[in-house]
Amino acid sequence: MKKLTIGILAHVDAGKTTLSEAMLYVSGSIRKLGRVDKGDAFLDTYELERARGITIFSKQAQMQFEDLSIALLDTPGHVDFSAEMERTLQVLDYAILVIDKTAGVQGHTLTLWSLLKRYRIPVFLFVNKMDRDGTDQDDILQELQKRLSENCMDFSREAVSGENEENFYEQAAMTKESALEQFLETGKLTEEMIRELIWERKIFPCFFGSALKVTGVEDFLQGMKKYTKTFSYPEEFGAKVFKITRDDQGNRLTFMKITGGSLKVRAFLETEEKVNQLRIYSGEKYETVSEAEAGSICAATGLIKTYPGQGMGIEKASAFPVLEPVMTYQILLPEGCDATVMLAKLRQLEEEEPQLHIVWNESLQEIQAQIMGEVQIEILKSLIAKRFQTEVEFGAGHILYKETIQNAVEGVGHFEPLKHYAEVHLLLEPAKTGSGLEFDTSCSEDELDRNWQRLILTHLAEKEHKGVLTGSAITDMKITLAAGRAHKKHTEGGDFRQATYRALRQGLKQAQSVLLEPFYEVRLEVPEEMTGRAMADMEKRCTEFELVGIEGETAVLTGTAPVVCMQDYPKEVNAYTKGQGRVFTFFKGYAPCHNAKEVIEQTGYDSEKDLENPTGSVFCAHGAGFVVEWDKVREYMHVESGLLTDSQGVVIEKADLTRENDLQYMEEKRLSGQEREEARRWESIGTDEIDRILEQTFYANSKDKSGVRSKTPWKRTKAEDTAEGAGEKKRKISLVQSKAEYLLVDGYNIIFAWEELRELSERNIDSARGRLLDILCDYQGVKGCELIVVFDAYKVKGRDAESSDYHNIHVVYTKEAQTADQYIEKFAHDNGRKYNITVATSDGLEQIIIRGQGCRLLSAREFQAEVAYTRQTLREEYLEKPTVDKTGQIEKLIKKTLGETGEDR
Repeated sequence: MKKLTIGILAHVDAGKTTLSEAMLYVSGSIRKLGRVDKGDAFLDTYELERARGITIFSKQAQMQFEDLSIALLDTPGHVDFSAEMERTLQVLDYAILVIDKTAGVQGHTLTLWSLLKRYRIPVFLFVNKMDRDGTDQDDILQELQKRLSENCMDFSREAVSGENEENFYEQAAMTKESALEQFLETGKLTEEMIRELIWERKIFPCFFGSALKVTGVEDFLQGMKKYTKTFSYPEEFGAKVFKITRDDQGNRLTFMKITGGSLKVRAFLETEEKVNQLRIYSGEKYETVSEAEAGSICAATGLIKTYPGQGMGIEKASAFPVLEPVMTYQILLPEGCDATVMLAKLRQLEEEEPQLHIVWNESLQEIQAQIMGEVQIEILKSLIAKRFQTEVEFGAGHILYKETIQNAVEGVGHFEPLKHYAEVHLLLEPAKTGSGLEFDTSCSEDELDRNWQRLILTHLAEKEHKGVLTGSAITDMKITLAAGRAHKKHTEGGDFRQATYRALRQGLKQAQSVLLEPFYEVRLEVPEEMTGRAMADMEKRCTEFELVGIEGETAVLTGTAPVVCMQDYPKEVNAYTKGQGRVFTFFKGYAPCHNAKEVIEQTGYDSEKDLENPTGSVFCAHGAGFVVEWDKVREYMHVESGLLTDSQGVVIEKADLTRENDLQYMEEKRLSGQEREEARRWESIGTDEIDRILEQTFYANSKDKSGVRSKTPWKRTKAEDTAEGAGEKKRKISLVQSKAEYLLVDGYNIIFAWEELRELSERNIDSARGRLLDILCDYQGVKGCELIVVFDAYKVKGRDAESSDYHNIHVVYTKEAQTADQYIEKFAHDNGRKYNITVATSDGLEQIIIRGQGCRLLSAREFQAEVAYTRQTLREEYLEKPTVDKTGQIEKLIKKTLGETGEDR
């Protein structure tokens, strides 16, 4: 038996529910015809639907016509409930589009047609109310071909038989090459070929009749039986959730289509929840089953984590609906009603209708909801009164704006009050219009564990994030986790939530934000003599339009217009054309706001005062947290992201540190914005003062039992080599701002951060250590600073601190139980106010204390860039520059690098 899921769609009042009733009656699924106007239609199961005569919620009916089994889904026709209809499209095999003969192709019909095209659903059309006087069958078919598709074909009995048979096959064959070949060979098309053309949306069968009088309905069912495909489903389980609702007893129902395998009662789903019951609904009645097979539409109880659009098993989650509310309204509660209690109740409605988007606005102290229109407001008021016994009102509506960005930026968020720690770097990039938000990660798992990365992505997706212009929701962005850091002891999940939110807001503050507003596609039809008035109206409403032409005595204008400019315009058109004009509008999407400056001023949103969405970060110093404003965060951050940015955080490009030209580029673009101005003044001090500093730091524990410093194969300091130091020639080192300059390098941190040294360390750690020292000797020779390299030896039992000179640099091995971090921190604490100290490390926790001591920092990546740039400068200045006395210059270079003694290493 052929098993299909078919949805029925139409503009409101086209007769959609009446056709559903007729199909159920003809197939024998119901014994008595109900009527919408009498309130006894089989699928109008809610009192509100029976009272108003419209479909509000999608419903399911089971029907069988000969060997065709159909799960028929009746969807809302009113535009205010379009989101409910659109979610149903995700599970359809075929769709029935009902056309009102007396009204023709209406505005919402065009919207439905575009959605069916987007979801690639094959369509059967049923032209209803053919019993009424007016337009004949040929005229309405021509309108369908003109307004919808030229491949709308008459599939009535007369069209596919007799003298019209050849014309029918020829028209169908022209839509596909293989079909044309078959037609030329045989003079007709097989049923299988026609089924394939319908499935591929090459042709659209049209049937005619009257649902109310049940004429043409049986032929329609016969056509669907004959020209629809039989499906085969995969054995692996899959399901698509399309609706959440509750029964009269308050049980939460998850409606889904099984798209693979089967679902059994008591089965555990990927949400770690168990299915308590499976129901197959038909109208308001249902039967329970122990197993739902592939192709079935069922409702499961016991699931509380599911949501519309969710994919299970082999199914992926659906994209956001195309149709969405463009207005937001305040919900006014009666006196004495607790907003907190009511908010929790309204969340139930939000589960059933996610587009409502119920939110509590803290700044305005009010509950807000996003709503499609006035009819939905009336329905919601009745629904809330019935379900929660509360009479609510709705305030004035406001246009729902959104925000996006124009350029790529890096946002940094840091959260570190006492005993907490998390830092997050996010790359924010503009995305395609209408794409929504996309989240991704490019962060290495060596830098941040996968679990933390997943948590950050969860925090990005768990709430609606506000922009910084008007506090509207952000959209059309790709947000990538570029870097992050956690602490083994102090990091908790909530820390990354704070750091993630702050990183996003800090990035938005740096970016060039754009205010977006909703736009309609507009089609305006007015009598020809009123064309001038219509064009003036379009211009006044900021519409980009064109005059399509004159159709008979009617002028047709099409274009796009801001939603805010089109409010109440249909009533105005109806008035000045005395009912002869028509306006068709359907939601197109969001685009830059036509009066952004005015809207931003009227909103008066201050992103700095939004305490719920802070833009700054929290750092820690001296055992206490302190807040850093968003524009200063980059000066305090602990992690480098791997992105090349300017001083404002705008992404220049992603740096590849394995290439020398990128290193030079980074030096020019990145390091120039830091504290390395060329206009620095240099002074000299003698080695006696240097010796005193060294004596108080790394020589303090390097003496043997006799009190004499132990000897090593390496060269000792000059103060130690001379007996009394009298007559010693002063060596000159670089100073900044009249202070001696020291560079402390965390040796093993740099080794494992630089790819070249890390690979070498995997083979031989001593070789890597020696290679680093050689590199630093060259670097010191050019820079002239006092350079101290510190290596961890804290795990060596009984070891005292050991210090030595390696050519022109100082090398320290820490004592037992003392890490390089602790040594550097102590040195910074003792000397940070007296001398200009720079520390080269990428250890974020070490950087906290270093900054607190007033020292400068170089991350491992920045230090690598500076070393490479120095090496390039050295080569250009001394080795590649043509000169007569090149040998003399090289000798000077050697003396400068190795010291005044000129010793050969």
